[in-house]
Amino acid sequence: MQIFGVDIGGSGIKGAPVDLDRGELAQERCKVLTPHPATPDGVAEGVRQVVQHFGWTGPVGLTFPGVVTDGSTIRTAANVDKSWIDTDARALFSERLDGLPVTVTNDADAAGVAEMRYGAGRGHRGTVIVLTLGTGIGSAVFVDGALVPNTELGHLELHGHDAEKKASSKAKEDEDLSWEHWAKRLQKYLAHLEMLFSPELFILGGGVSRKADKFLHLIHGIRAEIVPAQLQNNAGIVGAAMLAARDEQAA
Repeated sequence: MQIFGVDIGGSGIKGAPVDLDRGELAQERCKVLTPHPATPDGVAEGVRQVVQHFGWTGPVGLTFPGVVTDGSTIRTAANVDKSWIDTDARALFSERLDGLPVTVTNDADAAGVAEMRYGAGRGHRGTVIVLTLGTGIGSAVFVDGALVPNTELGHLELHGHDAEKKASSKAKEDEDLSWEHWAKRLQKYLAHLEMLFSPELFILGGGVSRKADKFLHLIHGIRAEIVPAQLQNNAGIVGAAMLAARDEQAA
């Protein structure tokens, strides 16, 4: 079974058909740059370009980098234009995609769902925290496999700052931090999360997960197991497609 997934990020909008039997992209993904400012109209146009690249005509699952309530309403917009707040995202994207059925989910939640089904979280019980390290820090929290939606733990205050402003991969790039310096920041963030939630497992995703060998061994003092995401930066696309398939089956 194939369903289309789109992952909307602060820097790029990427998507592809997903083979849900294997939890893999069925074709090489298409990516366009996220417009700046990342307004609803501009982002919707980017999504249209990605979907039309494949000539797709079925259900589409989309992620959004912020809180999404009732499957449609955008409540926060930390890394996109503030005009997104209170937007009916499902209606916006469906209209731009000529009426195709659309499912909209928080981006980290979608990535987490994919990792728990197909990736590093498969079969794990207890508390698992999936973190997507990119333009910001997204989070997905699972308790015995059940998702606690819209946690947005990247916005926890850590030493007077939003954690994502100091420990995201964008912070590493913007400040030209060494792997050692950035790993110390990430370690402090993980220690703070561990103090609050006592997870059994941290799964670190986002594009930087491809370079886990450069920083995981530099993180110390964390009781929980820490592993890189197996689906890496495709997790959001896969998770978006999974959730669209769920909604299609329920309709």
